[in-house]
Amino acid sequence: MLKQIIFFVTFLFPFLNTISQESTASKQVSTFSIEAPQLNTSKKIWVYLPKNYSESKKKYPVIYMHDAQNLFDKSTSFAGEWNIDETLDSLNAEVIVVGIEHGNEKRIEELTPFKNEKYGGGNADNYLDFLVKTLKPQIDKTYRTNKKVEVTTIAGSSLGGLVSYYALLKYPDVFGKAIIFSPSFWLSNEIYTLTENSPKINTKMYFLCGDNEDEAMVNDLNKMTDLLKRKVNSFSQIEIQVIEGGQHNEKLWREAFPKAYLWLLK
Repeated sequence: MLKQIIFFVTFLFPFLNTISQESTASKQVSTFSIEAPQLNTSKKIWVYLPKNYSESKKKYPVIYMHDAQNLFDKSTSFAGEWNIDETLDSLNAEVIVVGIEHGNEKRIEELTPFKNEKYGGGNADNYLDFLVKTLKPQIDKTYRTNKKVEVTTIAGSSLGGLVSYYALLKYPDVFGKAIIFSPSFWLSNEIYTLTENSPKINTKMYFLCGDNEDEAMVNDLNKMTDLLKRKVNSFSQIEIQVIEGGQHNEKLWREAFPKAYLWLLK
């Protein structure tokens, strides 16, 4: 069932999103477009700035998040937004969030590091190359960011959870924290092999899934975190939450985000 949901979202999102709704994004959220030569396209980027940004001179940590259509605005979301802006406002959070819109019908291709025999994919290297080498320098140039790896986070759910995990293995000198919700580890066993062959991991990781998502989700997550326990310097680097009755949807991730943020960044 989970796999069907993922691909229903990918292929029908562009059509469902044509229904006009009033925007729910807060005044702290803005958007811009940037060329993504690694993907032969342009990307719409959403940026959340903390409430005190304009009155402050400080530099802020940054969270990079995938599937930006679902993060801030009900009118662009597939099945409800994450309420990232409202949540962070309520916490008086001092953080910048950068959301990268998925490529609609190219979402699977962009957010998967390995090809799946049935569903294809496997272009995450170019997607992450865009994020790290094109987008991040532009964000650092435009906004007052704290560039230190230990306060730079990557976050996502489902395929976005998978690519976030892959990113922390590929770019340990860029991402020091990761929020990994309902990761699609089922896509390829190569992600486990990559973990086994990785050197020591210093990243802090917050894993979460629901026990009512898919018959393999909890087992896949446990398999990965068991591997990671042999790779991290301390078990305190990993937090694992399995939500009773949790399903593969925005409601699960929206409700989990505040706790993940507080654990990682506070």
